[in-house]
Amino acid sequence: MAAGARSAGAKSAGYRLATYRSSEGPRAGLIIGEEVFDAAKLTGKAAYATVMGILADWKAAEGALKKAAAGAAKSRAKRQPLAKTKLLAPVQFPSAIYCAGANYADHAAEMAAREGNPPPPDPHTLGHKAWHFLKASRAITDPGAAVKISTYAKNMDWEIELAAVIGRTAKDVPQGKALAHVAGYTIANDLSARDRGRRAGVPDASPFKWDWTKHKTFEGSCPLGPWIVPASDIVDPQKLALKLWVNGVLKQDSNTSDMIFNLAEQIEQLSSGMTLHPGDLILTGTPAGVGAGRGEFLKAGDEVKLWIENIGELSNRMT
Repeated sequence: MAAGARSAGAKSAGYRLATYRSSEGPRAGLIIGEEVFDAAKLTGKAAYATVMGILADWKAAEGALKKAAAGAAKSRAKRQPLAKTKLLAPVQFPSAIYCAGANYADHAAEMAAREGNPPPPDPHTLGHKAWHFLKASRAITDPGAAVKISTYAKNMDWEIELAAVIGRTAKDVPQGKALAHVAGYTIANDLSARDRGRRAGVPDASPFKWDWTKHKTFEGSCPLGPWIVPASDIVDPQKLALKLWVNGVLKQDSNTSDMIFNLAEQIEQLSSGMTLHPGDLILTGTPAGVGAGRGEFLKAGDEVKLWIENIGELSNRMT
């Protein structure tokens, strides 16, 4: 099996969309069963050589990929075993990575408790909307890749998140139409350097105390993958189990149904202030069980494994 990935199993989609390493460089691939096909060669569309090229044409590509996958068994297109294929992060250099903050009530409560505060109320009751911060696109790292943490932060934390991949341009989209703009779903680990988030020498009450860049968007801080499962194969993104292990010990165990703001609400909120473009990622928040709530943090040699129902597994080792 490709490093950092495991098959989605019997419930897998007709195909999964991936980026794989080839002699020609990174290429878009269709994973069908346990085989990988070059997307451009299988469909006969040169523009589909990259996942970003496919997403830019998603209205037409969605049908073309399904048709190609259905005929793959009889195709003469070259294929290779998934087990011998190096998968890269499925989306390379999106224009934006939006990350939902405090979007599971149990996680918001554990972080409040860390500061000696009571659980915050449901923001819906206060008339609040979903809020997001940004990660730089170069924070994305590949399935199975080593993430260098030992010289950057002492309190490195894990956060499993369902990631939505935008496939259609979205501006001022209402909730009822929001999910139609999603091409598919993948897994993300929103690695967080807890000890780099507060600026030394700045009073706690200062609005300039927090440094979200150092906290959230350092190199390697967004492991992503191992592939994209088409949205048409995910019946309801708000009914997916998700789990995270560190060295085989279960740390996070939840369900996307426990989000405070569901994905449709997030798309509505984000698209009201800016245009979402094909390839943009929305990391939808993490549940309770992060290291900060336990007083535990990652160290060199640790393996972090993430699993989301009907998508698959993603793993990375810390160095």
